[in-house]
Amino acid sequence: MNSYPGNLFVVAAPSGAGKSSLVKALMELDSRVQPSVSHTTRRPRGQEKHGREYFFVSEAEFDELVQAQAFIEWAHVHGRRYGTSRKAIEDRMNQGADVILEIDFQGALQIRQVFSNAVLIFILPPSWEELRSRLDNRGEDSPEVIDLRLKNAAEEMSHAPEFDYVIINELFERALFDLKAVVHAQRLKFAAQRRARADVFDALHITT
Repeated sequence: MNSYPGNLFVVAAPSGAGKSSLVKALMELDSRVQPSVSHTTRRPRGQEKHGREYFFVSEAEFDELVQAQAFIEWAHVHGRRYGTSRKAIEDRMNQGADVILEIDFQGALQIRQVFSNAVLIFILPPSWEELRSRLDNRGEDSPEVIDLRLKNAAEEMSHAPEFDYVIINELFERALFDLKAVVHAQRLKFAAQRRARADVFDALHITT
């Protein structure tokens, strides 16, 4: 059982479901929720910056981090590799922050094995048609890459039953409300409150 004062939220979704937009909006509304920046071998997109959205590294650099066992999890996604630093997560949770991760389902399930209190959240699109439309409208990928992402989405979404919460991103504001509700509810669970406010429980002589 992990005893960090902060919580760990892990958000997964197929490409185009709106995961990144929802997490960004949540962090703008709730300063207690902080990101853990992952490493990736893919190239930056748009206005992404090294150290903000991701740590962009070469294949050789990624190999060195794997060999040093710096990652709590890493996986191949759409032909690229992504990894999450265990130390970065632990440091922030020890400071009382609620850490939120945006990763694929493989990484989410691996993290659950290490951080038993992790809260797993899966974001679904309302339909296949809407998912394809969102991928097309992004204007970032070739038709071949979009077809690959849609093919991968079927496998990814089949793992939704293994997550604690599922949010359908049909209307953005509604999905954001649902995400905020999950975060707030987790903070009010007995174990989470006991970790975060140990002083109150001790003063009231409440033990687990």
